[in-house]
Amino acid sequence: MRKSKTLKRVRNNEIARIAILGHFIPAFVFHAARAGQDCIWLDLEHREMSTKEVQALLAYSHLFDIDFMIRPPSKEKTPLGRYLEDGAAGLMIPQVANAEEAKELVMATKFPPVGDRGIDNAGLDSDFSTHDPDEYVAWVNRETFLVLQIETPEAVHNIESIVAVEGVDGIFVGPADLGLRLRQSGEMPLEEAFERVIEACTKYDKPWGCPAYQAEEFQKRSGQGARLLAAAKAIDMATTGR
Repeated sequence: MRKSKTLKRVRNNEIARIAILGHFIPAFVFHAARAGQDCIWLDLEHREMSTKEVQALLAYSHLFDIDFMIRPPSKEKTPLGRYLEDGAAGLMIPQVANAEEAKELVMATKFPPVGDRGIDNAGLDSDFSTHDPDEYVAWVNRETFLVLQIETPEAVHNIESIVAVEGVDGIFVGPADLGLRLRQSGEMPLEEAFERVIEACTKYDKPWGCPAYQAEEFQKRSGQGARLLAAAKAIDMATTGR
């Protein structure tokens, strides 16, 4: 069973480098891995793919040893577990607004004693083998991750209670949706929202991140302590020397 490169990075207080994929392009998996990316964010919230296409991409991710973080089209429990069984290293859930939602998502994606996910132990995640169930469960809880997106003013107001939930492995700010809603409501500037997220994540020692498509944004967010950054390889190389 493979180990998560994303989790290895953040546990070493390093930046996990995340590429973004929204279409069925198998060769992209190889090229992202060869370019030194740690993870591919597969967007199924705004893009449609068949189950077979997703399963194929996940198989390629194991072949080329790169994480896949799936942003699913819904928060329904059964499909979330299946993405992980099919080999996803992590899930990024959009528009999580409060601690109650966070707890429900932990219940759906983590095994006991952290959550209440049902066990299969025969998918790609377990190399299509039946491992000792206790060892398998411990491995899954250790090597897969749940990232929650902060995209609404409500989520910002509830950020500390969201981050405090056991089983939440990371926070990802969605500046497009969050910025839109903050501009419309006039509640606070986007940068103040970022500051609140950073403060909560620092307090509970949880990694956070966001898109960082421009070199200036990458430098700014990494300087603020972001460890989950979606950025072009050219920006990554220019700003980290890797």
